[in-house]
Amino acid sequence: MTQSPRPQSQTQGLPVPRPAGHRWRLQVVHRTAFHYTGAVRSSYNEARLTPESSNRQTTLRSRVEIEPAATAYAYRDYWGSTVTAFDLHSPHAELVVTGTSIVEAGPDLAEHDRLGWSALAAREVRAEFGELLAPTPRTAMDDDVVAQVREAVGDARPHEAGARVCRFVNTHMEYLSGSTNVTTNAMQAWSTGKGVCQDISHVTIGLLRALGLPARYVSGYLHPKPKAAIGEPVTGESHAWVEWWDGGWNGFDPTNSVDVGTRHVTLGRGRDYGDVPPFKGLFSGPKSEGHTVTVEVTRLA
Repeated sequence: MTQSPRPQSQTQGLPVPRPAGHRWRLQVVHRTAFHYTGAVRSSYNEARLTPESSNRQTTLRSRVEIEPAATAYAYRDYWGSTVTAFDLHSPHAELVVTGTSIVEAGPDLAEHDRLGWSALAAREVRAEFGELLAPTPRTAMDDDVVAQVREAVGDARPHEAGARVCRFVNTHMEYLSGSTNVTTNAMQAWSTGKGVCQDISHVTIGLLRALGLPARYVSGYLHPKPKAAIGEPVTGESHAWVEWWDGGWNGFDPTNSVDVGTRHVTLGRGRDYGDVPPFKGLFSGPKSEGHTVTVEVTRLA
């Protein structure tokens, strides 16, 4: 664990050399404001607002600011996501948490040996990735849907099968903001044929796992404009996509049917949304009046 250098913020700076390949430099400002009917006496909170550094993404600068000021510390959770944890014990009627990051993002250029189905079914693989092969209440899919996907995949090898599953879900589900909520599970969303990126990712993960591909949920952001102007702030939102393993990890955005690349900023990963919410906490005091979330994304280079 690392202690925050300032009471009100947790900062990360990682001057990593830029790897080869086309990349975008993006600034993301994610602000969440919680409002209460009176003074909250105490609260305990976790924020997952710090982007990772990886083969395809370099976090140049990141900070989490908290109002009212609180002592924060950062740690990596079980799945490798950076968590900023803090608690407040002075009365407050509003809590504002702002994550600001500058990231260089691009395609994952790392190569890996791709396994066949027999190798993926080996006991060692299933033991290592058991948690990412088992369905969860959010991702479980009915057998008849799995049968449809098996037919769509045909005799494709695992790598192409993963891409086919993503495209299958994309063609069978419509993105519709507000059509579901955070408690909606994969089969509920599939039955209506509508959902948001969280639902589409849950459906995709459930089907990938049913075929025998280890799969995980990825949370982050997506710049909404493929031809974004440099320096233009635009309204964004939290986003989700999937990764599957066939000897190495492959990222794909089934909501938009595109490979993960220059417009995607990764925050964290897990079995499903429940492992990587941007913010969660408990408080003691009067009733909550709800919260507001804004995300602003700017292409810097």
